[in-house]
Amino acid sequence: MTKTQVEVITSVQRRRRWSTAEKERIVAAAIEPGANASEVARAAGIHISQLFRWRKELCVRPQAAPMFSAVAVVPEAGVVATTTASIEIEFASGTRLRITGSADPSTVRTTIAVLAKIERRR
Repeated sequence: MTKTQVEVITSVQRRRRWSTAEKERIVAAAIEPGANASEVARAAGIHISQLFRWRKELCVRPQAAPMFSAVAVVPEAGVVATTTASIEIEFASGTRLRITGSADPSTVRTTIAVLAKIERRR
């Protein structure tokens, strides 16, 4: 006769809460060279998709927040432009403002302010 182990569950079990340290330990074991993710997940008692979700959350590189550079447009007295100037401003949403040639500083300032307000509403 073969002895088999039987597990009796007598109460409703709540979801298990994993600490960050436990998640990191399991994910580290799964990404070691030669490790089999399915075996690591099975040994930890979790589904393989849970392991991949943890790996995605823990191994993501934080992206740098977009930065804004303040620009001051100051006309220089007595300087004559000999080349065609071109300025291109790209907003976070991908909208671009391209100014080619000479432009009045107040017009550029007003245009940027209006586009920035429109971008914030989106």
